[in-house]
Amino acid sequence: MSESDNTKKSAPLTPKSQSALGTPLAIVLAGVIIAGAIMFSGDKGAAPIVVADNQPPVVEQKTEEELLKFAEIVDGDHVRGNRNADVYILEFSDTECPFCKRFHETMQQVMAEYGGEVAWVYRHFPLAQLHSKATREAEATECAAKLGGEDIFWAYTDRIYEITPSNDGLEDSKLPEIAGELGLDVAAFNECLNDGEMTEEVAKDFQNAVDLGGTGTPHSLIVTKDSIIPIRGAQPFDVVKSSLDAVLAK
Repeated sequence: MSESDNTKKSAPLTPKSQSALGTPLAIVLAGVIIAGAIMFSGDKGAAPIVVADNQPPVVEQKTEEELLKFAEIVDGDHVRGNRNADVYILEFSDTECPFCKRFHETMQQVMAEYGGEVAWVYRHFPLAQLHSKATREAEATECAAKLGGEDIFWAYTDRIYEITPSNDGLEDSKLPEIAGELGLDVAAFNECLNDGEMTEEVAKDFQNAVDLGGTGTPHSLIVTKDSIIPIRGAQPFDVVKSSLDAVLAK
């Protein structure tokens, strides 16, 4: 797929829409603008996003075809497991979200058991109003990918989730330190990060999360050729396994 076909549209780092995901044939998206009050997604084990003045969202109906297009794997996506798998889990995550930290372990278990049948697609959804460090950390993972490739992206991301206490507990000094641990050129890493080279990339993922109904983190979807099945919050491995087994059995 060409870059022009990439559905991860560029946008400022503020969510513009919000939705509730129902069945694959009845998924709605809703628009919100960031300001001061908190709206909870209703998912257990998920950090909420922030919306303006408790205003009700403006609902925009999307077709299943449109939603599947938004969820399609594109060039530049970070994919673990079989990139050509018929089933993949698309995760939108925030590195300082404690629920995301927990779900990262779940997804590592998923890959250990289903790596040949299921792919893990990771996109960024930093909720800066809750976790001020998350956007910079997301950009750091992209700088690691730029300098070291896909394996280094995953190693860097794994390491952040491993050591962060969550809720902005990770010291900024750890970002270049992790880069050095992984054998990256730390000076080049710092230049990439401090110059904002990956700001737009992270913003694209954020907008893509909103387009797919993201209301909190982690926001994850099981995607097949013709359906999207939401995973509500930081579900444990057994719950995700049950859903995957049902999908793979079809």
